[in-house]
Amino acid sequence: MSQPLVSVIIPTFNRAEVVGRAVNSVLNQTFRDFECIVVDDGSTDETDSVLNGFADKIKVIKTENRGVSAARNLGAELAKGKYIAFLDSDDEWKKDKLAKQISYMKESGLRISQTDETWVRNGKFVNKSAKYIRPSGDIFYNCLEVCAVTPSSVMMEKTLFFEYGGFDETFPVCEDYDLWLRMSLKEKFGLIDEPLIIKYGGNPDQLSNSVCLDKYRIISIFNMLNKNKELREEQEKALREVLAKKVKIYSDGAEKRGRSDEVSWAEGLLK
Repeated sequence: MSQPLVSVIIPTFNRAEVVGRAVNSVLNQTFRDFECIVVDDGSTDETDSVLNGFADKIKVIKTENRGVSAARNLGAELAKGKYIAFLDSDDEWKKDKLAKQISYMKESGLRISQTDETWVRNGKFVNKSAKYIRPSGDIFYNCLEVCAVTPSSVMMEKTLFFEYGGFDETFPVCEDYDLWLRMSLKEKFGLIDEPLIIKYGGNPDQLSNSVCLDKYRIISIFNMLNKNKELREEQEKALREVLAKKVKIYSDGAEKRGRSDEVSWAEGLLK
């Protein structure tokens, strides 16, 4: 049997009510040369029952709960395709997402790309603010302030993913911010300026609701400054400026909450 061109990786944890929607959006793709790997990250709800309904169409890997980074990394390790594409279990794809993105990847010669997206919050379509307009090309500076790439929209060469070490499994949040920032130092990101995914929000269990987001973005920037020996002067300057800005915001918030230990930790990174 020939290897699939694309490996689709869906990490999930206690999302029984929505994971079927995500899987169906993959199985309904007009492009057919793919495999679908669902990594169940230790779910304790009815996720097993939902995924059993797709038993002959997808590969399900059940693990202990180790977090979304470990789940995505495991899926990538098991992937057989030349390309990997991620889909969060609470999002879904338009039916021609894979077809258009594969065509784009082949024509552009780029190693990674994303698509635009439609946002739904609490069941209603919402408009994105300007800072969330998806960038393309050299996106390093776009990646500094916010997470400029949506995991559910990404397709990349599998070899590229492992060249950068995948997602950092020590990050409980902002693991995507960290990976895109590291990649964007050298890689150009393609963009299909068309909403080919529907990204749902408003769920109370979403990681993006965490108050720790800025903390882990700070850690990511600090790590890059101290571990990357190939920074250009202007890149290092930009990293230091954004680090100082984020540390100030984080420290002010920690001080208001009476967390002097967090203030000392954050401000210590600037010394």
